[in-house]
Amino acid sequence: MPKPAEPGRNALLDAGAEVAARTGLRGLSVNAVVAAAGMAKGSFYHHFPDRRSYVIALHRRYHEELTAAIFAAVGDRPPGRDRLRAGITVYLDACLRTRGTKAFLAQSRTDTDLLDEVTTRNLSFAAVIAPDLTALGWADSAAVAHLVIAMAAETALAELYSAAPRPELRAALTALIERTPA
Repeated sequence: MPKPAEPGRNALLDAGAEVAARTGLRGLSVNAVVAAAGMAKGSFYHHFPDRRSYVIALHRRYHEELTAAIFAAVGDRPPGRDRLRAGITVYLDACLRTRGTKAFLAQSRTDTDLLDEVTTRNLSFAAVIAPDLTALGWADSAAVAHLVIAMAAETALAELYSAAPRPELRAALTALIERTPA
């Protein structure tokens, strides 16, 4: 079982984010992480039983930071257009500036160790935005929320590859969501 967060564990997670940003998940070896952290290999195994547990912890940490930023931005806004737009904007902006985003958005879709994590995270976010979509008039807000999550992730990836915001994609995303449902 992993040890609680402490400086050594956090240093390993910080190093992993840097390695993932440079090499992706496939290059995220225990040796690469401990080298980037300037720590002994035994320190890694003191905090994580194996690479899989480490990758899951890194993925969770990444998404917990994104989630905290989103919830801070939406605050106490009532469900609806403004809350949804604020959340999507913060998500996209954070993805652009956060280390390892490409690894955790693109590569985690195909990494079998993270498949359950990705599914759980997407379902969680879909549940958060479903009330916004209901407020906008969508009858099957759960299904639409699932698609919004996918569109936002795809927009984030396009922005990463462009290394800049893509205003036309952001506008199209919000326009699609805000259209009067049929």
